[in-house]
Amino acid sequence: MNNITPSIILVHPQLAENVGMAARAMMNCNLSDMRLVSPREDHLSATAISASSGAEEILHQAKVFDSVQEAIADLQDVYATTARHRNQTKMVYTADKAATEMTKAIKQGLKCGLMFGPERTGLENDDVSLCDAIINIPLNPKHCSLNLSQAVLLVGYEFYKQQINTLDEQFVTNDTTIASKEKLQHFYDFLEVELNNCGNFSIDEKRPRMLRNLRNIFSRRSLTEQELNTLYGIINYLKQPHQK
Repeated sequence: MNNITPSIILVHPQLAENVGMAARAMMNCNLSDMRLVSPREDHLSATAISASSGAEEILHQAKVFDSVQEAIADLQDVYATTARHRNQTKMVYTADKAATEMTKAIKQGLKCGLMFGPERTGLENDDVSLCDAIINIPLNPKHCSLNLSQAVLLVGYEFYKQQINTLDEQFVTNDTTIASKEKLQHFYDFLEVELNNCGNFSIDEKRPRMLRNLRNIFSRRSLTEQELNTLYGIINYLKQPHQK
């Protein structure tokens, strides 16, 4: 059966801690298939398990290979992550564009993989040559190196976003709802009466403009019913006589 998420291939990872943190990043992004190519340290060590911060199941299920060729043998679409120009004729994608392409490929039944190099040197040219395309994450040219787990998280997150169709923004009202235009108009009428009672409209010619400005202030953002009730309460309190 085809994978529904890309495999994460870590080539010659050096530190068990970084492998553990990469597993944590994978679980953050709902990725599960970790493949290790000749890791220098034990990916099931106490250090790795601790660094995974609850994602140890990914470490326990990880597959270990002797070569990159073996690690990607069953895959059909593999992306190499690298920040350096490799002088190889390949498509170079941003992480979000690559996520779009991988999503299309997986829907077509293809098995995909994301390849990451060792912490100190990154992928070698021979490794990159085995991949279908390159993912480049544009960062500060003066300091573009990433920790292994950071790279996994950045690329994995872009893929994860494609699967959950997250909203770019949302207005959270919690236990209340956005006030209707009718309730807003009632508030405007109430405010006009109270301002008139306190003598604020001493110059009749300025009255329409002032009311228009007040409506603009309160309609600029979506007021909730709770916020309207708070405004009513403040105005009713202020209009009462109070001892100094």
